[in-house]
This record gives sequence, C-alpha cells and structure tokens, in this order.
Amino acid sequence: MQLLQERGLIQANGGVAASPPAAEPGLLGQVRETTTDLVMAAMNFIGVRYRRGGTTVESGFDCSGFTRYVFENSIGLVLPRRADEQAHAPGLFTIAKDELKPGDLVFFNTLRRTFSHVGIYVGDGKFIHAPRSGSEVRVEDMRVAYWAKRFNGARRVPQASLAEPARPAP
Repeated sequence: MQLLQERGLIQANGGVAASPPAAEPGLLGQVRETTTDLVMAAMNFIGVRYRRGGTTVESGFDCSGFTRYVFENSIGLVLPRRADEQAHAPGLFTIAKDELKPGDLVFFNTLRRTFSHVGIYVGDGKFIHAPRSGSEVRVEDMRVAYWAKRFNGARRVPQASLAEPARPAP
C-alpha cells in the first residue's frame, strides 16, 4: 500500500486517488489514467492463489493467466495464453529495462528458457505476478538477485490501445 500511496495511486486513507498525479488533459492524461487503472486492477488480485493453467480468480492464476486476465478485464486487450506467446504478441513494443513504466509486461527466464515467466511492472523496481505453486499473487522487487539475473525483456502496449479501452458491443 505504501508503494501505491507514494506513486499517488491511492490516498493515505486507502481510497483511490481522484486522478493521476498532476492530472493532464489529452492523450497523455488518458494514458496515465488507464495505466493507473491497469495497475490498480492487478493489485486487486493480491492474495489470489497460484494454479498451474489457472485463468480466473475462482480457480486461481498462473503467471500468464494472471496477466491475460488483468489486461483483458482492465483495458480490453486480449493477450495470448502463454508467457512466451505474450512476449512475441504482435503490436507490443520491446522496451529496455531502464524505460519501464507501470503497466508494462516484464519477462523472466525461470524454467531455463526465455520468456517462461511474466508479470506486470508497477513502478519503483517492483512487479506483480503469480509466482509458483503453493504461493499467491504478490508484488516483488525485480532488483532482488533471483529476478535480476533472470530478467530477459519487457513489452509495452501501444499508447493508442491504452488511451481507448475496449467497449462492449451494443
């Protein structure tokens, strides 16, 4: 919660901030609001249990099921099912580690193959993910040795997609 307060995503009393820090008009403001919504949506699932192949809150999530669920239900973007497929999804931009922004997908080599694990960057060197069997969705620091040596890429959704969340068909 302290991270969210420091980033201006929630108020000290636990309420959601009325607008992103220094609310901005136009496309940039919309992108920041939507990114904030995506990160807040992800935070709602802290504590949901890990389940291999899991894709729902009720059954639990694996890493890629979690990212897919958050992106689809917060901005309307349907990501592929597996982490390696998400890393190679058309339309996502490859970004450098030093360019990470909240809402970016971060990938790790945890099974001796690239892009075998995925999470969502939340800012301040931290990411949220569904880590492994017997665990639950949580926030971790990417600078910890385990994650730092396994990091192998990040992807960003194009800004136009963030600015215009999908709307249900009439």
